[in-house]
Amino acid sequence: QVHLVESGGGLVQAGGSLTLSCAASGNIFALRTMGWYRQAPGKQRELVATITRAGSANYADSVKGRFSISILNAKKTVYLQMDKLKPEDTAVYYCNLEYVSGSNAWGQGTQVTVSS
Repeated sequence: QVHLVESGGGLVQAGGSLTLSCAASGNIFALRTMGWYRQAPGKQRELVATITRAGSANYADSVKGRFSISILNAKKTVYLQMDKLKPEDTAVYYCNLEYVSGSNAWGQGTQVTVSS
């Protein structure tokens, strides 16, 4: 069973930057992707970015050109570099691990707040 631990959330002014990290413990042999989702108050959880072991990344249109996802396989850690943050990026960010089987594991979430 995998356990995901997120860190790096916080409060930042619009235009600023934050870096989120998510470390996985346990067996991730059958990993398909790791990535980030977010959920703002009153909204559904949405994809932010995902990445495969080989480094192939996928981004939501709303964050393309501003966010960058990377993976360090040796440390079983995925990072999300967030630049040019906007107030609409305010949400709880959840780390996700999707297995080849289609099942998912989730982190506990970390709050990102962008003030205008």
